[in-house]
Amino acid sequence: MTGILVPATKPVVLVVDDVSANRELLEGYLYDLGYEVRQARDGLDALEKIHAEEPDLVLLDIDMPRMDGLTLCARVKADPLRRLVPIILITASHDRATRLKGLEAGADDFLTKPFDAKELLVRTQVLLRDRALNKRLDAAEGVILTLARAVESRDGYTIQHAERVALFSREMGRAYGLDGEDLDVLYKSGMLHDIGKIAVPEAVLLKPGPLDERESAAMRRHSVEGERICAPLRSTAHYLPIVRHHHERFDGQGYPDGLAGSAIPLGARLVAIADAWDAMVSDRPYRAGVSRDEAVRRLREGKGAQWDAMFVDLFLGLLDQGLAERARPRP
Repeated sequence: MTGILVPATKPVVLVVDDVSANRELLEGYLYDLGYEVRQARDGLDALEKIHAEEPDLVLLDIDMPRMDGLTLCARVKADPLRRLVPIILITASHDRATRLKGLEAGADDFLTKPFDAKELLVRTQVLLRDRALNKRLDAAEGVILTLARAVESRDGYTIQHAERVALFSREMGRAYGLDGEDLDVLYKSGMLHDIGKIAVPEAVLLKPGPLDERESAAMRRHSVEGERICAPLRSTAHYLPIVRHHHERFDGQGYPDGLAGSAIPLGARLVAIADAWDAMVSDRPYRAGVSRDEAVRRLREGKGAQWDAMFVDLFLGLLDQGLAERARPRP
């Protein structure tokens, strides 16, 4: 017996073609394959429908008025929220140049007119299977991000610390010249950098005084524990070096691995500065936050020893441009 705990659902396929007869023909094929089918008459119409309700697969004609298929494909694949929606380009041509343009636009596959029902079945099944996997990975990543926020809720002093570190890190990356997925990795790594503190005993995490040697060792374990928590998820693979190494020092005296200089992953060097700044200016159970001027002085003092001097200068420049004020929580 199936469909009890997980109700069966039909994949949603969007058919985009300016010729209504072609749309109807494809809908007939797809309906027989068990899919829920929607139609769009051109690229602009399709873009509106994709933004309104994301489909599981797009079958997209190339030659259309207002917005052609290649332009629409490139637009969807450039959208960080929708880039994993699979797209099959439909063409009547076997022309190599057309297919290369399609690949450049981000197409996942091609289907040549006239349609072959068996080929349509195989190609859609493969892409829909990948789509289902990606949706599960996204859901798992969402659980991890929610867990990171739950870690903060254990300590009233650090509420929204992760959000601020994430924002600082992303803006440093942008100023350094990173873009696209790199900025997303920096932001999410900033959100997750302290997730390993879920393994730190509350008596240590909230202790109102200095930690002894045993307690300090327990606290230092959080970067390794964070990596362990995230490691099983393929969608968090790019975050692991940052989660593990955000407490390394540029002079090699940090933890957990004593990395030094450029051996420390670039993202970890950025997040380390963002984390240190927010920790310095925020109140903690064992001390009050320091002033902005004092925190700036400490960052400058630690250039080249605790932190990468180039990124310290970059961060201080962003502070002068109002970065800290933009990171304040909204009322």
